[in-house]
Amino acid sequence: MIRPPARPAPAGTVYFSLLGPLTAVRDGRPLPLGPRKQRLVLATLLARPNTPVPVDVLTDAVWPDDPPRTARKNLQVYVSAARALLGSTGDDGRDRVVHGCGGYRLTIDEGELDTLRFRSLARAGRAAGERGDLRTAARLLREALDLWEGPPLNDLRDSTGVAEEAERLEARCLTVYEDWAETEIELGRAAVAVDGLRDLVERHPLRERLRVAWMNSLHQSGRQAEALAVYDDYRQLLARELGLEPSPAMAALYRAMLGRGRTARPATAGREAAHGTALPAAPRDFTGRREELRELLALLGSPDERVVVVSGPAGSGKSALALRAAHLLGDGFPDGRFHVQVRREDGSARTPADVLGELGWLCGARVPGSSGVPAESTATAASAATAASAATADSAVAADATVPAGSERGPAAAVSQGAADAWQRWLSLHRALIVLDDVPDEAFVRGLLPRSGPSSVVLTARGQLAGLAPVHRIALGALADGEALELLAKLIGPGRLRTDPAAALRIVRACGALPLAVGVGGMRLAVLRHLPLAEYADRLGDPSAALDELVAGDISVRLRMASGWQDLSADDRRALGRLAGPAQEGGFTLDGAMEALGCGERAAIRTVESLIDAGAVTSPAGEVTAHAALYEVPRLLCLYARERAEGGFSPG
Repeated sequence: MIRPPARPAPAGTVYFSLLGPLTAVRDGRPLPLGPRKQRLVLATLLARPNTPVPVDVLTDAVWPDDPPRTARKNLQVYVSAARALLGSTGDDGRDRVVHGCGGYRLTIDEGELDTLRFRSLARAGRAAGERGDLRTAARLLREALDLWEGPPLNDLRDSTGVAEEAERLEARCLTVYEDWAETEIELGRAAVAVDGLRDLVERHPLRERLRVAWMNSLHQSGRQAEALAVYDDYRQLLARELGLEPSPAMAALYRAMLGRGRTARPATAGREAAHGTALPAAPRDFTGRREELRELLALLGSPDERVVVVSGPAGSGKSALALRAAHLLGDGFPDGRFHVQVRREDGSARTPADVLGELGWLCGARVPGSSGVPAESTATAASAATAASAATADSAVAADATVPAGSERGPAAAVSQGAADAWQRWLSLHRALIVLDDVPDEAFVRGLLPRSGPSSVVLTARGQLAGLAPVHRIALGALADGEALELLAKLIGPGRLRTDPAAALRIVRACGALPLAVGVGGMRLAVLRHLPLAEYADRLGDPSAALDELVAGDISVRLRMASGWQDLSADDRRALGRLAGPAQEGGFTLDGAMEALGCGERAAIRTVESLIDAGAVTSPAGEVTAHAALYEVPRLLCLYARERAEGGFSPG
């Protein structure tokens, strides 16, 4: 049965459904959609509504292996049939399907397509949940789920292109189901979600969030033995199929269920609410870093590890990794998870007293000298994903810089002994997770780190923070080619990436495979739909133009490079400018450094190691002598350093 849209459509309007088999109805009567190839074209256009779909993507969907020479003419026939079925739009009678430089674009309203209505209801439901209106959130999310009638496009999944779109739609439906189930659990109505969660877990046995929701719903319904069995089954499945263990967060939930009564999802807290979880949104396009994430989750889930340093060049995804872990570890830190941006929007460091004042306010700790109420909250978003990534990238994660009222801005604003003691007392009595993002140096954070107690701190920094001990260190470099391509595909669409995979690989390599740069490049391509991947790859391959091309709206890779540049000492800037030449040719050796710097061996070693400590130069992961090592400067930092050197930069 096809459910009508929430808002009545005019008589004669065609209503399409993708969240199940591809179907269409007009005035309550099903419409014939023609032969299979025509339905594949229609499904591909509907899966990307109001967006140009390249001809190559449509061709791949219909003829994935060997398109005939007449493929384009045949597509025109199928599109013409779709136009006849869809009719016109607006008062001027324009065609709904038009062809432009980016491909074919289908214009369709929310009341005519179930996926658009689903997205609208899901967004409204999540917004209600963020406001704390859980009943409204549950109702709207349930309305969205009522549109989901089974595996999307299940009658056309033998086409690889359509199958990818269908899997994306199904993943979106699963996420909304998880949101709805968690909301019902929090409202104390877990019983309504139990059966549906069981069915979905049977279909998606490795989806951990579903398992956790099922455990919680069973436990809240008084079925503790069954809840514990869900964990045991999952643990055995992971060990058997993947050789892995459940996440520390899920293990902590299991231990909690063994020792206490019914468990509900903690309430979501926004930045405006103190004394709870205060994290920016989870990175939407987080990609790769599987080993690093697993290591970080294991460390933070251990009772012995209290401080972890995540280091890497600008744009390597440090913040995204830390936030991803923080969002996954909610049950392991019952006294809260808190994120504080250590720098201001202009890249300058705040004072330790300023940061401690914000921590005291967020955590509810009584820190002398703090007003307890922040006077300003400046959100800085460098999304690349998430937002990048990504999104994805550490600079692509939205982060707040909240400054308590009356805090001193000058370097003299040191932490008083009374404030430091009060903070340490709070840490010793609570199990909280603190993320201090973009730390400039060791001296800044020494007084903020826990000396005892169960709390943990994650520090992200470009430099190694070598003066901190004992801490565990996770160093991030470039993404692997496959991971970088995965991130790019999330931003521009897998179909477009498949049109020229060789050019896509050139793009991510020209970005140094850094999440920030790949994210910015992907966002730029997502807007410039007409731009061939090969042409953009050529632009990025030009050293004199690459940084100019890596700008998307208010996000600029050059600005991130400039911030890292300012962190370097005058001597390190001068040295990096001289090393940028040989480094651009694929790395440099100690002999190359001696020649570029015009100094002896010991001086060259000290200079290179100073740059390694600052995060400007990368070295081999394993042990190797200084003479045998191949050192590298990340490509984009190298381009920026050469740009500054050729421009006659001032060392200060």
